[in-house]
Amino acid sequence: MSTPKGPASKLYCNRTTTQLLAGTALGIMLAPPSSQAAEGSLEGEIDEVVITGDVIEGVQAPALRQLTQPLIETPQSVSVISGEQLADRAIDDLNDALRNVPGISLGAGEFSWQGNAPIIRGFAARGDMFLDGMRDFGNYYRDAFNTQQLEVLQGPSSIFFGRGSTGGVINQASKYPFLFDVTSLTLAAGSDEMLRAVADISKPIEALGPGAAARIVGMWHNSKVAGRDVAAFERYGIAPSLAAGLGTPTRLQASYFHQSDRNVPDYGLPWYFGEVAPVPRNNFYGFDSDFQNTDADVLTFRAEHDANESLSFGSQIRYAHYKRDFRITEVVLDPETTPLMPLSQVFLKRNIWSGDSVETALLAQADITAEFMTGGIGHNFVFGLEGGNETSSPIFKNSLGVPDVGLLNPDPSQPFTSTNTFIRLSADTEATNFAVYGVDTLDLSSKWELTLGFRWDYFDALYKGVSFSPEGALNSDARIPQTDRMPSYRVALVYKPTGNGTLYGTFGTSFNPSAESLTQITSGRALGTGSANLDPEENQTFELGTKWEMLAEALTVNAAIFRIEKKNARVPDISNPGFNMLGGRQRVDGFQIQASGLMTPAWMVSTGYTFLNSEIIASVPGAAPVGSPLINTPEHSITLFTEYNFPSRFTLGGGARYQSERLAQNVSTLVRRAEGYWTFEAMAKYTFTDNIQLQLNIYNLTDKYYLEQLHPWHVVPGAGRSAQLSVKFTY
Repeated sequence: MSTPKGPASKLYCNRTTTQLLAGTALGIMLAPPSSQAAEGSLEGEIDEVVITGDVIEGVQAPALRQLTQPLIETPQSVSVISGEQLADRAIDDLNDALRNVPGISLGAGEFSWQGNAPIIRGFAARGDMFLDGMRDFGNYYRDAFNTQQLEVLQGPSSIFFGRGSTGGVINQASKYPFLFDVTSLTLAAGSDEMLRAVADISKPIEALGPGAAARIVGMWHNSKVAGRDVAAFERYGIAPSLAAGLGTPTRLQASYFHQSDRNVPDYGLPWYFGEVAPVPRNNFYGFDSDFQNTDADVLTFRAEHDANESLSFGSQIRYAHYKRDFRITEVVLDPETTPLMPLSQVFLKRNIWSGDSVETALLAQADITAEFMTGGIGHNFVFGLEGGNETSSPIFKNSLGVPDVGLLNPDPSQPFTSTNTFIRLSADTEATNFAVYGVDTLDLSSKWELTLGFRWDYFDALYKGVSFSPEGALNSDARIPQTDRMPSYRVALVYKPTGNGTLYGTFGTSFNPSAESLTQITSGRALGTGSANLDPEENQTFELGTKWEMLAEALTVNAAIFRIEKKNARVPDISNPGFNMLGGRQRVDGFQIQASGLMTPAWMVSTGYTFLNSEIIASVPGAAPVGSPLINTPEHSITLFTEYNFPSRFTLGGGARYQSERLAQNVSTLVRRAEGYWTFEAMAKYTFTDNIQLQLNIYNLTDKYYLEQLHPWHVVPGAGRSAQLSVKFTY
């Protein structure tokens, strides 16, 4: 079932409805309503509702109002991971989901931030994560318990999302209420002390009026990590939501999201002269008393109104509060270590990073979508306003006198001791942003569409930071105001040779202010602020692609070639040591192909391949030299998952994932690399009754030792072989 176009589809098959059903085992068909709908009556509004048992994978519409066109006519590479795919692969968190998107690799945490650190098409996207179309800035590991579907838009997208998005953005579409009863309970247990429970209840509430419903999703999770000693995750979350007017022209929603984590953080293994240290992968060099505690609270109100079949209004407002408290251990080689020393004599220095922080965001969005004609040309137009206030107030500490640890035989149970733990930096950043944008898709003919997009962003940030010596003496007192005003553009042309396929070409831009991450600190070790007062980095992309719906629209196949170029990358200012200048240039040329959907009514496949040729085009002494690849950018990435539903209620599936060699550091004097790897997984599911389902997932079948989360100073191995058995009760 293809997605209808324009505001008319939002009136009777609105984005809220399609979002709720995307990724479930349900499909919905809505016929045009009678005139009673305009009077707010539900009677006669829906002439026919057809519930089916199969979902068509890969054709779900992104849950973003800014994208007015069907996915096949959206001139950009978009990957959608449905809720059903998340469930079949027993994906518990965002990192697990992103591993299955070609073109994405994972970075490791630093002292100043922890949590998800994806890299999209060679460019860091830690600040490019969104929740229902609004920025989700917090430093935490996002669980998937309240994710209806995951959407990855690849390539610069500042016309929709503002600052950032050099390689793309990640949007998590939340679960919202249904207009019918849904109750499910999933219980899971597995290797490495894994226990998990997720409850999901949605019910209509007739007492609150037509189209009213409530939903609550709850989660508790506890696990360690296969192949890694000590590291552990313990978290819980709850996400209630209330909706009114579902299926009517005016829809209101209120939602609250809370997630708490109490983890033992893992900063992995040290680099050893350009390679990972030759030690067992389970070696843990921190303390078992290390901790990483985070709390995320997000409150959102949303309203949508369809004035008629051609005009729709939407708005949402959000307050988000993120809190963390942590002490983490990173180990590095003693500077006196030489390659000839016996490993038994090698000792590591423990860098102890600790502290706490609070981040907040008060954000608002409003948009209008309209369909109209001018001189025989159809327009599908969206106009929007965004604004808000964001703050970040971290306190970072260091510890001295922490005992060294042997490379071969670390003892995590050793009590943490320090001769001095001191505040190294106390910072506070407040940013105000405002944006206005407009995107018009012109139907030039039945075969051609032209998209023109423009956005203007105002980003005003004030950074205040005070640093101290170990003795408590004041080292520096910085106050750095910075205001950036930046335009963004997109031009795209779509050609539709047939009803089930498109060809497109697109050009787009994005930008990266120096205070993009609500700080002016450029180095956690030196606490430098060398990028202050610089103009934003500017990026552009060119993409040529094609999208096809095949096998009666059950299978989608997309392919694209692209170039992303950062025109003025920050590099050291050779005439002003300690400061940066906009003198670098970075480029990624690539090719991507994806297929997702049903090969037959019983056989599902989701696969993709991405090729990335990354290169430093211009540089200066002291930075990565010209010709070097970008860090954490594998040349080849492959993902595959397939499953087959047998008539006997039995489902069998499996998958594979490959990433080629990556660099963690590309400075010529300090090159650090991770080898390429394959991993494999398997799934088996048996449906006893319509209400009970048993599922087994096995990950990393060959117990491959590979390096996954890279950082210039440390590297975190991927998890070893693990298994999870879950049972789902549905009522």
